Amino acid sequence: MRSINKIICATAFVFITSGLMAAVIRVSPGGPVRSIKQAIIQAKAGDTILVNAGLYREYNIGIDKPLTLRGIGYPVIDGEKKQEIINIKSNNVLLEGFLVQHSGYSSYNDIAAIRIINARNVIIRNNKLDDTFFGIYSQHSNNCVISGNILRSYAKTELASANGIHCWKSDSMQILNNEITGHRDGIYFEFVTNSIIRNNRSHDNLRYGLHFMFSNNDLYEQNRFERNGAGVAVMFSKKVTMLQNIFHSNWGAAAYGILLKEISDSHIERNEFTRNTTGIYMEGTTRIMVSRNNFNGNGYALRVQASCSDNTIQQNNFSGNTFDVATNGSLVLNSFNSNYWDKYEGYDLNRDGTGDVPFRPVSMYSMVVERNPTAMMLFRSFLVNLFDKSEKLLPALTPENLKDDQPRMRSLKF
Repeated sequence: MRSINKIICATAFVFITSGLMAAVIRVSPGGPVRSIKQAIIQAKAGDTILVNAGLYREYNIGIDKPLTLRGIGYPVIDGEKKQEIINIKSNNVLLEGFLVQHSGYSSYNDIAAIRIINARNVIIRNNKLDDTFFGIYSQHSNNCVISGNILRSYAKTELASANGIHCWKSDSMQILNNEITGHRDGIYFEFVTNSIIRNNRSHDNLRYGLHFMFSNNDLYEQNRFERNGAGVAVMFSKKVTMLQNIFHSNWGAAAYGILLKEISDSHIERNEFTRNTTGIYMEGTTRIMVSRNNFNGNGYALRVQASCSDNTIQQNNFSGNTFDVATNGSLVLNSFNSNYWDKYEGYDLNRDGTGDVPFRPVSMYSMVVERNPTAMMLFRSFLVNLFDKSEKLLPALTPENLKDDQPRMRSLKF
């Protein structure tokens, strides 16, 4: 115990003395220090660099020591569309209050406005990024915070664009309170673990608002994904928790609120899916809990492929969707329990709030459309309505076991 106390006291002494010795270096267009690069060269570990408002035409700014860089009045760092702008290679760096614009572009190099490489405890917050290729790029980094930034680009094609916040082989990242628009993917995770994505707004991006690949044990919650090529794609991952997000107006021939492909042991809870082509598309998923979500005004609320198994869809609200559930197979290995379906026409004689007869959410017409998309031309025709009514009385084409045995009579409150 005494040795531990000695270590704590020695550590505290180092921090206190380093704080007393830290210097403040000021950068301004008309001052003695006019360059951010020059200030970094002069600075020692633990120093603070204050950058006054103005235009700084600099790129390849390397930060290789623990520093605080703080902009006053949003000074502009202009990369002149040449190369990478800021490169952070040190632990314990804080970067905030800058407008970073016009990074370089490359079809074979991942050029970023701000890059973190092999670093820990880096904080990038309250910056504005404009007209960049990759916005903020983290590789092989841990325990970093990317918070309160506004990232805007002007992508026209996927091949000529890159991602807003891109994390690769990183751990314990926090992506908080950012706004990302105009990129290929708003936020991209690949081989990222134990991380949080919270309260971001990702909108009007070409491909996905958020893209997961091979990333496990992550949480994303209270985010808003709207008007993207598709909302969120979660692929080849496990133990992903998705809570209280909004997926709105992700329209297109291949657009989804959430695309799930080959993921397992995950939770989707308390989300809002409104006006998407498909609310949730599930392919190759296992042990996914879909609970207490609202699906309202979507083309398809759920598309559950035959490759899915052991998924539970319970206590959700389905209202105003063209198709509540669609599938491409007859074998059902998933359970539907205690959901509210606005298309349910059953009765509740004992008034316990649960329908007395099961509800089959898959219509015959949705099965036909799944196999022959051109059949959508007959949508809302009298013949289609007649076939659907007949199918509900004597099921022949729809999966016999895909049913909710305890449909709720009233919408659920979450």
